[in-house]
Amino acid sequence: MFLHNLLYEIRTGIRTKDVILWLMLFPIILGTLFKASFSGLYETATAFSTIPCAVVENKENELLHTVLDSVTEGEDALLSVTYADENHALQMLKDGEICGILYSDDRLSLTVDEEGVKETVLKSFAEQYNAQQTVIRDTMEHDPMQLQAVIDALSADVSPITEIPLTQGNTDNYTAFFYNLIAMVAMYGMITGLHITIGSQANLSALGARRCCSPTPKFISLAAGLLGSYLVQGLCMVICVTFEAFVLKVDFGERLPLVYVSALLGGIMGVSLGFFVGSINHFSENAKVSLSFAVSMFFCFMSGLMVSAMKPIVATHAPWFNNINPAAIVCDSFYYLNIDSGYDRFIGKLVTMVMISVIFTVLGAVMSRRKKYASL
Repeated sequence: MFLHNLLYEIRTGIRTKDVILWLMLFPIILGTLFKASFSGLYETATAFSTIPCAVVENKENELLHTVLDSVTEGEDALLSVTYADENHALQMLKDGEICGILYSDDRLSLTVDEEGVKETVLKSFAEQYNAQQTVIRDTMEHDPMQLQAVIDALSADVSPITEIPLTQGNTDNYTAFFYNLIAMVAMYGMITGLHITIGSQANLSALGARRCCSPTPKFISLAAGLLGSYLVQGLCMVICVTFEAFVLKVDFGERLPLVYVSALLGGIMGVSLGFFVGSINHFSENAKVSLSFAVSMFFCFMSGLMVSAMKPIVATHAPWFNNINPAAIVCDSFYYLNIDSGYDRFIGKLVTMVMISVIFTVLGAVMSRRKKYASL
């Protein structure tokens, strides 16, 4: 009897139009739009690249040539240099082909057209070059015997700071939108959870009326409905993560199997929330559907799906809310899995999802039992 009801719930869930549209097709379409919008944006806006500049030689300077040759070699070259006359260089700067112009006189001077990271690097390069040139000239005038030692000292890459990366994971901040997309699918699990109680309440559906007259115990009916909804929602979560990871090529780090685990628990949490909402009395079916969509979209909005800065704003003014917002919990689990070398914070989010799922499933079951109707 339980197996029969379970198979029926799975078939019904897969054929439900809301499930096909909102949990399968809509995330694929939205994810594709995200990929088209954000593809390469991190590399162009955040990641470092070689800085194009022009050099105008008002005075021949062999030292400058040597220095420029050293910073333009290799794949990770600091500068990409074009030697040109002043008029040509100014035109290139105006057209945006270069970030700045270096003028070679007694001192190295710089002209830029705007302010930015690359322009700041050029400024630092010019200042460092002028400082080292002054040291070399003073040494040549006062103590030529020490010139080679000074050059060697200036050429040595000596730094008291050791670069230690904070994380080996993906630091692209636009990946958070894809995290939120998975969280949205998890929250839309409220739709599948909602149909469990709607299909068991005689005052909301003809199916509910028939089930109330059925000899099948309500516990078995609800248990089969919950398990079937968990499986259908799990399928939707697997499709969403697989599409992002293997079609859109979203970088989830090296622990992709645990991303699936987190997504599946997030989907179960969404179904449990929908099961609870559906169990609330005195609401019509349309009211419950509207409430489910409103609640799920509110959680997704507060976790940063529509506005990326919303989650930091919430963390600043109401940090407690991110700890109970189901969508934010799902996103944080992906985030911690990506940036943390350990699993402590990730496991903490998994435990939170399990607790929320258990609490709302129990509440929904309590509110669903022992309902009686004057007539059917």
